[in-house]
Amino acid sequence: SSGINAEWPLRPGSKKTKKAMESINSRLALVMKSGKFTIGYRSTLKSIRQGKSKLIIIANNTPALRKSEIEYYCMLAKVGVHHYSGSNIDLGTACGKYFRVGCLCITDPGDSDIIRSMPAE
Repeated sequence: SSGINAEWPLRPGSKKTKKAMESINSRLALVMKSGKFTIGYRSTLKSIRQGKSKLIIIANNTPALRKSEIEYYCMLAKVGVHHYSGSNIDLGTACGKYFRVGCLCITDPGDSDIIRSMPAE
């Protein structure tokens, strides 16, 4: 058991990882510009409960209990979950924020095709 790499669909450092990360990051940037989203654990759970969420993105260093709770909520609400392959620092940077983002909920993708593209990866 290598710990971090166990649940990654792509090997870190490979070309495929870089490509996937870039495409996710560019789609995220488009959501930040044109769509609606909530950042943070509590607001994410709130929007899942209200049935507003379309996609949840979780950083890879989110605590296991928190991650499984979000996944469980998503399973009940039939919402897609994407495990972001970077840390909460990377996810914050991808969102164009200067703080760490553990999880974020996309309620309206705007001009981005992020919701259609995620299940394919």
